Amino acid sequence: MNKKSRLSCTGRSYHLMMIPGMVFLIIFSYIPMIGIIMAFQDFIPAKGLFHSKFVGLKHFTYMFQLPDIWKIVRNTMGIALGKIILGTIVAIAFSILLNEIRIKFFKKTVQTIVYLPHFLSWVVLASVVVNMFNLDGSINQILAGFGMEKINFLGSNKIFPGLMVGTDVWKEFGYSSVIYLAAITAIDPGLHEAAAIDGASWWKRVWHVTLPGMMPIILLMAAMSLTSILSAGFDQIFNLYSPMVYETGDVLDTYVYRIGLVGRQYSFGSAVGLLRSLVGMILLLSANGLTQKFTDRKIF
Repeated sequence: MNKKSRLSCTGRSYHLMMIPGMVFLIIFSYIPMIGIIMAFQDFIPAKGLFHSKFVGLKHFTYMFQLPDIWKIVRNTMGIALGKIILGTIVAIAFSILLNEIRIKFFKKTVQTIVYLPHFLSWVVLASVVVNMFNLDGSINQILAGFGMEKINFLGSNKIFPGLMVGTDVWKEFGYSSVIYLAAITAIDPGLHEAAAIDGASWWKRVWHVTLPGMMPIILLMAAMSLTSILSAGFDQIFNLYSPMVYETGDVLDTYVYRIGLVGRQYSFGSAVGLLRSLVGMILLLSANGLTQKFTDRKIF
């Protein structure tokens, strides 16, 4: 078998390996998109998708007339932006500090510890957060031990959004730091040596060598994060919020769940979900253009 035939066989093998993933994607992502029709109908489950009454943009018009919808959009964007900005800063800072560790065993141990929460579901982690931050939790027990008043972290409209941002950053920054650490290791060590010879301090080397070297990856990651600007994390918020914090903690995904599934307003919930998806697609295309402009790379 000549070289060209071997390469052809290898290519076919790789494509065959993709088939299970493609089948899974088609069944669970593309086929359910037929449900978009519900956003333009007064959907009745007994009649089905193709026999329910078509009402055009009725649900979209109703959605924009609701006084709560803009508050929910504001909550969603506020929490999502907080997660993106703080998560990026913490991950970059941690990766830079981790890169300075010279003891390999300690470095790998720390990296594994901070990386572990990424693989745990919010169904599990929510119980940890509740046990720490509820009125009888460990944090309030410590406050009470110092003679301070207990704080209702999970029931305060002022504190709840910040708690969502902080706990999400704690869960995810270890995963992001791995990517930034790889970007740091790709920087030419000679640049650091030249800067040190010129008398640059550690901070100046970080500011003028490390961060510029990481910038293409930082911009790429930030651009990809823009697509989640209207998705503040349903699984996290759903497992931690309550009616007491709907004012600042209710986001589009939880709103769609309550209205569409619990409230059985399937068509209205589909309209809200479709609008969120369209905005996400526009942001994804914009992020792809910005990434190509500033980094000469494409997301897709």
